[in-house]
Amino acid sequence: MKIAVVGLGYWGPNLVRNFSLSDNVSQVICCDLDAQRMKQIVRKFPHVKAASSFDDILKSDCDAVVVATPISQHYPLGMKALKHGKHVLIEKPLAMNSKECEELVRTAEDNKLVLMVDHTFLYTGAVRKMKEIVSSGEVGDLYYFDSVRVNLGLFQHDVNVIWDLAVHDLSIMDYVLGQMPTAVSTTGLAHVPGKPENIAYMTMFFDTTLIAHIHVNWLAPVKVRRTLLGGSRRMVVFDDLEASEKVKIYDKGISVNPSPENVYQMQVGYRTGDMSAPRLDTTEALAIEAAHFIDCVANSHRPITDGEAGLRIVRLLEAATESMATRGRLVTLNTPVHL
Repeated sequence: MKIAVVGLGYWGPNLVRNFSLSDNVSQVICCDLDAQRMKQIVRKFPHVKAASSFDDILKSDCDAVVVATPISQHYPLGMKALKHGKHVLIEKPLAMNSKECEELVRTAEDNKLVLMVDHTFLYTGAVRKMKEIVSSGEVGDLYYFDSVRVNLGLFQHDVNVIWDLAVHDLSIMDYVLGQMPTAVSTTGLAHVPGKPENIAYMTMFFDTTLIAHIHVNWLAPVKVRRTLLGGSRRMVVFDDLEASEKVKIYDKGISVNPSPENVYQMQVGYRTGDMSAPRLDTTEALAIEAAHFIDCVANSHRPITDGEAGLRIVRLLEAATESMATRGRLVTLNTPVHL
């Protein structure tokens, strides 16, 4: 098949490289408003064809369009591509608001086209292993999901730190836990005049005793990419910066037994067992994602990160932004997951 990549900034070249390496892609077409970027990509990947405009891509015989532009262009470019009969993969987040996401999902379904969002972390060996561990019941009853994603920069001008960084952790949480929060409380502040919030703390509540917390920050002296998942039987640590043993499973936890003499007194026992580090698939996540998109287009399969997954995350981002604007007011999520 033929695939077009629109937008050659930070992430676009990675998409071009991975689709170019696929045996199932006969031609990769690229397009960007910056002519110099186009020249650099064509020099680096001689087999890639440069298109003079997005309209030329729509008129071409390409089967799918990959949108890797600033978020403001995700909806208009994605919608045009769908209406021209092209399958679409859009960089995260899917769109600027849930209304745009809903329209993209509906248009793709009406036209029987594949709509996929680039939640890249879901295709890493580490996150897929976490999903496997939770689904198997090894963790037991879920207690908490706690994630930290901080570093120094890069400040964005069009989105706040939640829409830039937390989208990764929210997509991981959505995939691994398989359930949506019922309410969100978020606090955050901007420390650079004229720029959006650069630090935020996001807490999410569920119908069960599960609680989730995400901390994101553009203004940290160190880089941290760590997720803790706690359950009644096991605890899991995912550290993306570890060269090896990115996922560690701990046989640690507590047991609570009521006192026979006094129902209000609880006896808490602590269990400390072994730690294990499962073997992980080290294939580049974007290569797996590109292959998955190609397979979904070729065989009419539903992507793991489909349009509805993108919609769920944007609804969470909207609720978090609303809460942050009112200094942490609890925002209830009562919108149905499915359209």
